[in-house]
Amino acid sequence: MANVVSLRPPKYRLHKAKDLAVVTIAGRDHYLGRYGSPESHEKYRQLVGEYLLTGMGAERRLTDAIVTVNEIMAAYLKHAQQYYRKRGVVTREFGLIVQCCRAIRPIYGRSSALDFGPLALKTVRQAMIDKGHSRGYINKNVDRIRRMFRWAAAEELVPVTIPQALETVPGLRRGRSPARETEPVLPVDDRTVDATVAFLPAVVADMVRFQRLTGCRPSEVCCIRPMDVFRADEVWIYRPQEHKTEHHDKCRTIAIGPKAQA
Repeated sequence: MANVVSLRPPKYRLHKAKDLAVVTIAGRDHYLGRYGSPESHEKYRQLVGEYLLTGMGAERRLTDAIVTVNEIMAAYLKHAQQYYRKRGVVTREFGLIVQCCRAIRPIYGRSSALDFGPLALKTVRQAMIDKGHSRGYINKNVDRIRRMFRWAAAEELVPVTIPQALETVPGLRRGRSPARETEPVLPVDDRTVDATVAFLPAVVADMVRFQRLTGCRPSEVCCIRPMDVFRADEVWIYRPQEHKTEHHDKCRTIAIGPKAQA
């Protein structure tokens, strides 16, 4: 993925002919009032702050029907590339958002963002069904599209009525849509695990046993470090450096009993 290009703040200037303060954003001059006045500096900070957040000038916000779905997607991808990161690395979620945008672009990319309503969302969803995607995958992508337009409303790029209308589209239900169904992923029975462990390398076999005894996630087994395990008491406590719900400010604690310690 291409790196996000940071925008430089446009300069506060004097328009000599009009004797007014002016700033040029996205090729358009905005007159701010008397040059040097507190009011002109306040207006300058408002316009430039919004521009740096969204990459769009004030004339391209809310009331301008020329704002296209492509522009909304470009602005959201810029936000998502910075937001969906862990330890400085872009997460898989960003790639999934890109896939959603690719599904929208050939159908509604050039359309006004103000016209993207429930029928448009259903049309994009049907295109995903026609491509053979599974029902669960489609429902998650529809949620991603709703999330994008909620973000756009919060940035005042579209009216709040747009994401509110999209929320009226229900998710696809099992057995009640033409979308492909997938088999549920069930836990592997103990006999199969025991038979498999006998053929695994020693370290990998221990990782499997440790996970079964503690109930931790596979990624937490892979990233365990001695410094993350507190061994002062009879039952050790493992606090992973990173885990699935850390962005919700939740602390993950895993108890390691005598068998798992061994």
